[in-house]
Amino acid sequence: MTGEFIYRFEPAKEAGAPPLLLLHGTGGDENDLLELGAMVSPGSALLSPRGRVLENGMPRFFRRSSEGVFDEDDVRRRAFELADFVEETRRRHGIDRPIALGYSNGANIAAAVMLLRPGTLAGAALLRAMAPLSDPPHPDLSGVPVLITSGKADPIVPASNSASLAAMLREVGADVSHQLLPAGHQLSRADLVLVRDWLKRADAREPAEER
Repeated sequence: MTGEFIYRFEPAKEAGAPPLLLLHGTGGDENDLLELGAMVSPGSALLSPRGRVLENGMPRFFRRSSEGVFDEDDVRRRAFELADFVEETRRRHGIDRPIALGYSNGANIAAAVMLLRPGTLAGAALLRAMAPLSDPPHPDLSGVPVLITSGKADPIVPASNSASLAAMLREVGADVSHQLLPAGHQLSRADLVLVRDWLKRADAREPAEER
């Protein structure tokens, strides 16, 4: 446990592969996305923390008052905690800035970290994400690669909300690809293929001196 996060770390299997920060959805844990991470980027180091907030016994990365209604003060506090954890574990394990791969609640906290602590992440794949803050800061995210995948039939994340997140990130300079898929809230094979292909492009255009 580092920085009071329980986490799993899998060392890189291939030199130069981008490390991934794996962030689970509500009710998940540090094991949930390890297989997905290995599938989309087989050589990457994998850093996978467990959310520290419990909602009816289910781990999350921040509090909410109801589905889709976030405790934004807690979002901000937890985003800084997670950013501190990433920086500490980077030093401990000797890895570059990671690209976040987050699902649902994990995608939302990844977006919050990008907005509140720019420079912590090299990019982010945000799967079934919502805008985490109603009044976000305006950091300089020029050229930071971001993939957002949304489900057309998602009963939890309205398409308008994920589109607002994409616009929010573009406004501060991020290089955003927003893909709307014929899916619900659960991930599909199409998500896997999109993330895998996007990661190859994102890693290729990240300047080495910024890693």
